[in-house]
Parts: sequence; structure tokens; C-alpha cells
Amino acid sequence: MKPKHTSNSRALSRPIRKWWWLFMGPVVAAFIIGFVWPFIQGIYLSFCQFRLISDAKFIGFGNYLKAFNDASFRHAFWYTALFAVVSLVLINVLAFAVAYALTQGIKGSNLFRTVFFMPNLIGGIVLGYIWSMIFDGILSRYGTSILLQTKYGFWGLIILMCWQQIGYMMIIYIAGLQAVPDDMLEAAKIDGASKSQTLFRVTIPNVMPSITICMFLSLTNGFKLFDQNLALTAGQPFQIQAGGTAIKTTEMLALNIYNTFYGQTSGSQGVAQAKAVIFFILVAGLGLAQLAYTRKREVQQ
Repeated sequence: MKPKHTSNSRALSRPIRKWWWLFMGPVVAAFIIGFVWPFIQGIYLSFCQFRLISDAKFIGFGNYLKAFNDASFRHAFWYTALFAVVSLVLINVLAFAVAYALTQGIKGSNLFRTVFFMPNLIGGIVLGYIWSMIFDGILSRYGTSILLQTKYGFWGLIILMCWQQIGYMMIIYIAGLQAVPDDMLEAAKIDGASKSQTLFRVTIPNVMPSITICMFLSLTNGFKLFDQNLALTAGQPFQIQAGGTAIKTTEMLALNIYNTFYGQTSGSQGVAQAKAVIFFILVAGLGLAQLAYTRKREVQQ
């Protein structure tokens, strides 16, 4: 005899299956209106010359050619790539180190977790202006400013990004460290493994899912950085090229796209849109490649 609750559950599931569109419909509609349609329209506009969407004129690949020939865009690409790599390494190494230390049973670990996480709650614009004042207060003693030398702007952005992101990544690493099976740690201890051997051969392989997530977030955040870049340096200082064009030496890709779109040059909106499409393909490609690479190294428990 079949239990009664089985027939009851089937009876209850029928109305849910019948009216699923009532619950999913608004979500799907919002996704299409808020993401899919603007995304498709943005791709189309990247092939157009326009100031307003209503007067868009199709010109083919001209905007992409201008984007690739733009020295400031090429500089912003390599500058952003270097920034993303350096910030990825520093954020993940330091976040993992802090998380590992806070899972060793030290006193006040909950307080330290809160303190490290709090910078992530502050907006990027606010952080940029705060750190701008801090750096200028320090560098003014040496007769310079963060806006006068490229290396100061680069490392200023690195420090700001690390200060903001380490606490967030730390929480993810703590969750991963707490999920490491105790029997594996006990087995390593019984076999006489040292702490460093246990860390690199047992703990880290089991924390690879957390490493995958944190590397993806820090990589994409590094490439997409905008508000901190705008508030801290706004791309300064300038560098005059041989052709007379000026390049902002601390300008990252997102800020370069923004400055191009709101530039005074006729047709700059279409070029900026082409840069945005290139930017999307770049970030999506790198993010997916990183996910595929690190997931292969995850340990199946």
C-alpha cells in the first residue's frame, strides 16, 4: 500500500506546476528588459555612429577599428591587466593567510573577522576619496602627490583594492577551511606530516572550490574597477605622445570607456560602445578560462 502523503504531495504539486509561469514570468520579463534587450541593443550600437539612440546610423566595423587604434585604450588594457594580476595574487594570498590564522583557534577571532570585513561595506567612491587624502598626506612630506607619478597611482589602487577586498575573500576562505574533513587532518597528523605538508597537500587541495570562487571574483573585480579609479586618481597623471595625443597613465579600462563615451569628439559614443563590447568579451573570456582551469584542480570529497 502506498503511503497517503505521496498522493497528497502529488495533488499539491499539480497547482504549482500549472501556475509556475505566474511566479517565473515577472523574473524572466525583468531579466529580458533589464539585461538581455540592453545587451543586444548595445552590441548593435557598437556598429553605429550616434549621439542619441534614435539617430543611430549603421557604419559597420569603423568603431572597432578606432577602438583598437586608440593608444589610450591599448594603454588602459595593459595597465588594467597588470593591475588585475597583481591584485589577484596579493588579495588571495593575504585573504587565505588571514583566514587560515583565524581558524587556528586564536582568541578574538570573531572580532578580527568583523574588523577585516568592514572595509567591504564602504562604497568605492568614498574609499577612493579617503585613501586619496591619506596618500597625499603621506606623499606631501616628500614634495609629491599620488597624481604626479604613475607608480604612486598604481600602488595606491593596489592598496585600496586589497584593503577593501581581503575581508570579503577571507569569509569565503574561512568557509572552505571549516569544510576540510577532520579525518583527513587527523590522518595527516598520525602519518607524521608537518604543518606545512598538511597545509599544501591536504588543506589547500580541499579548499580549491573556495580558491576558484575567490580568484574569479578578484580577477573580474580587478578588470571592472571603476569608482575607486575615478575617485583616487581619475587616470592622472597625463603623458603626451609623439603625435600630440594625451594618455592618462593610471586610467583603467572601465574609466577609459566612460571618458570616451562622454568625450567631446563627434561619434565617440559609438567608439565607447565598441570598447564596451570588447571589454565584455575580454572579462567573460578570462573569467571562464580561469574557472575551467581551477575547477580541474578541485578535490572531489
